[in-house]
Amino acid sequence: MPDLPLADPERQPRDDEIEVFGLTHIGRVRTINQDHFLVSTVHRRIEVLQTSLADPTHLQQSDERLAILAMIADGVGGLTGGERASATALEIAMQYVTSSLRVYDRSGGSDTEFIERLQEAAMRCHEAVVQRAHTEGDGRSMATTLTLFLGVWPWYYLLQVGDSRYYLFREGTLTQLTRDQTLAQDLVDQGVFTRAVAARSQFSNVLSSAIGGETTTPVVTRLRADWRNVHLLCSDGLTKHVSDERIAERLSKMTTAREVCEQLLQDALDGGGTDNVTLIVGRAMPRGLIPAS
Repeated sequence: MPDLPLADPERQPRDDEIEVFGLTHIGRVRTINQDHFLVSTVHRRIEVLQTSLADPTHLQQSDERLAILAMIADGVGGLTGGERASATALEIAMQYVTSSLRVYDRSGGSDTEFIERLQEAAMRCHEAVVQRAHTEGDGRSMATTLTLFLGVWPWYYLLQVGDSRYYLFREGTLTQLTRDQTLAQDLVDQGVFTRAVAARSQFSNVLSSAIGGETTTPVVTRLRADWRNVHLLCSDGLTKHVSDERIAERLSKMTTAREVCEQLLQDALDGGGTDNVTLIVGRAMPRGLIPAS
């Protein structure tokens, strides 16, 4: 990717300088897609209802973006249980995070308080999934992962439960910044498994933490925003079949977010497509440099 000619790298990107695209696919084997994703922006809007000014239209042009929100949830459960769990998690997270953002904006709350609100958002999702399983369930478990990206310039926050992933790609380097909450990863952390053994283990698909599961351990990380960042959120339907090296290669040559999403999806399908595949790619680019999709 070429260097970005920025007049002021500290300024917040405008809406027309943000390129983001997401998609989901059932894969080649599954009969139900239990993944869901969501991308949205949250705005502060001024709308003049009454005034004696002769021309108030210029006052209403303020529609400042408070944040950009992206989420992926990979459902776990029999029949349509996983699909309902992942949908519920995104709906509740969207409502709670949007409400928390507006409170944070009005009160100028502390970063610690905001991180606690994101953790609380995960627990609200957990409670909603548990309740839905109780009222609609067929005796089977209903759970989901939740990986949430929230950009509040000049920071962004990651909320992680489960094993869907967030990757940061910058200046040729791909870094997984979320930790897989699986039994296999737990054993790696304890020194029992190597990463190679963990990848082949039957425990690699067993969640040690999930929304709606027996254990729910939300982890929130705050990171500094940067115009050079390319962000990737994905379910494990991608990473089961596409290596980090291939992901890095695709992102290094990307022309548009949509194109690279479609390429990575095809890589996953060509690799077997044994699971649902969901991914979101986003980046900021100076106005006029974003290619047409």
